[in-house]
Amino acid sequence: MQPIEFQPIGLIHSGYKEKFGIPRQPGLVHSIGATLELLPPYGNRESVRGLEMASHIWLLFLFSECVNKGWSPTVRPPRLGGNQRIGVFATRSPFRPNPLGLSPVRLDGIRFEGDRVLLDISGADLLDQTPIFDIKPYLPYSDRIDSATFELAERIELLDLPVHFSAQSQRCCDDYQARRQQPLRRQIEDLLRCDPRPAYQKKQAQRVYGIRLHDLNIRWSIDQEQIQVLEIQPISD
Repeated sequence: MQPIEFQPIGLIHSGYKEKFGIPRQPGLVHSIGATLELLPPYGNRESVRGLEMASHIWLLFLFSECVNKGWSPTVRPPRLGGNQRIGVFATRSPFRPNPLGLSPVRLDGIRFEGDRVLLDISGADLLDQTPIFDIKPYLPYSDRIDSATFELAERIELLDLPVHFSAQSQRCCDDYQARRQQPLRRQIEDLLRCDPRPAYQKKQAQRVYGIRLHDLNIRWSIDQEQIQVLEIQPISD
């Protein structure tokens, strides 16, 4: 079979600036929005006519950070503690023969700015500048399967821990919300309760982590009793 080439139809503009910290599945964090910008010649009003009637859409995307990094027939999913290997096709690992992902996201609105077509979305698990290959409306009557099961992942696993902010971190959240109209404190809480730590580090209670969100570096730690946001500092590229 001859190689098949696809061109991206759009790019994601997201607050997730690096792979670490992105929720491992879509739909876990709705407080952090993103925008899909359609690229020429796909970015025109006709191509999205009627899409405003959909509350949710499917996005077919490229795991752009994993291109040319190879794949293995088996992987170690974080949900299994990073110790047990299962087949790559039984996981959503980004290291695949073809590094493609599929995410359902909420469509919050469609905007037209000059020649630009912008789709505002939420619940996305997509790195900034992720290439998008296709958009399809989510059809509740066929895409939702109430009888579906998967024994390895039957439920959402979120941390039920209080999140404490240092005085400096809280001031930064207040300032950021006033300047950017972003609910930064809620975004950080939602993100950290998804527990972005690698499985092999979850017993290292004294470790301090850093996550880049928007244009900020967020330093935090976690133990069995609480999550602590220690410091928030701006990042200048």
